[in-house]
Amino acid sequence: MFEGIQFLNKDFFWLLLLLPLAVFWYVLKHRVQTSELKISSLKGFKLENSWLPKAKHFLFVLRLLALTLLIVAMARPQTVDVSSRTKTTKGIDIVMAIDVSASMLAKDLKPNRLEALKGVAAEFIKGRPNDRIGLVEYAGESFTRTPITSDKSIVLRALKEIQYNTIIEGGTAIGMGLATAVNRLKDSKATSKVIILLTDGVNNSGFIDPKIASELALEYGIKTYTIGLGTNGMALSPVAILPNGNFQYGRVQVEIDEKLLQEIADLTGGKYFRATDNKKLEDIYEEINKLEKTEIEEFKFYNYEEKFRPLVILAGLLLLLELLLRFTIFRSFI
Repeated sequence: MFEGIQFLNKDFFWLLLLLPLAVFWYVLKHRVQTSELKISSLKGFKLENSWLPKAKHFLFVLRLLALTLLIVAMARPQTVDVSSRTKTTKGIDIVMAIDVSASMLAKDLKPNRLEALKGVAAEFIKGRPNDRIGLVEYAGESFTRTPITSDKSIVLRALKEIQYNTIIEGGTAIGMGLATAVNRLKDSKATSKVIILLTDGVNNSGFIDPKIASELALEYGIKTYTIGLGTNGMALSPVAILPNGNFQYGRVQVEIDEKLLQEIADLTGGKYFRATDNKKLEDIYEEINKLEKTEIEEFKFYNYEEKFRPLVILAGLLLLLELLLRFTIFRSFI
């Protein structure tokens, strides 16, 4: 009955304790006002059975109900409709620079490094509804897969289409991948600009030094999180291409330039992570997600609808009914 209803003045419910006292007073008064006449015989009296003398208690019930309704009305029942509107007060522009060299097909992460990364990165993107995100691919050279955009469907589709190919020059050009990401963000008006740079190797190609690219990121106020991807020790990696076009796999020593990645992160105010398996990769993206929070301002609007008026009207009708019955049908018995 009162689902979704709240009471503004709950203290008035203490008045309900008066109701048992009113019942006690009514019973006591009725006994005092009722006199007894003792006679030896009822012979000579004409007896008629009438329900009116007994039904007069109904008047007290009406008054009691009216009093109850008035007390509930004084407690101010009301319903509240809450609507909210959110406003992003601090948006973040993020570029994810992804290494797509052949070594990203290594199987130390399942099913391989690149596919594991794409799955985790997709969840990261879905969890950033208020930010703009772009994608950069790099191997021996780099290019922009998608510029920064708020349309997550475009970014997710482009991420899904990323795969190793022979069109991009072989190698790992960390400096170029970082420089391209900086180029996508340097003109951004966002309060916070972030690059997530992932690689599984060392800088061995490209014509831009990673340290120069880091200084560019620092100059434009771009924070860089770096991730070294690959297990410790040996990993099953592509070592040659067979005549049928498939890769031949062999055990290869995992080599990641962690010192360089740490320097890039330190210089730009970011953080370096090492992902040696699928779970650690997921944890890293979760931590970055927590570190880079978008500030959202929420406005709530409350619409109060008072419910006491029908109760007061009903109480008034009950009192009116009591008076009407008291001075008509029950007039001879009161």
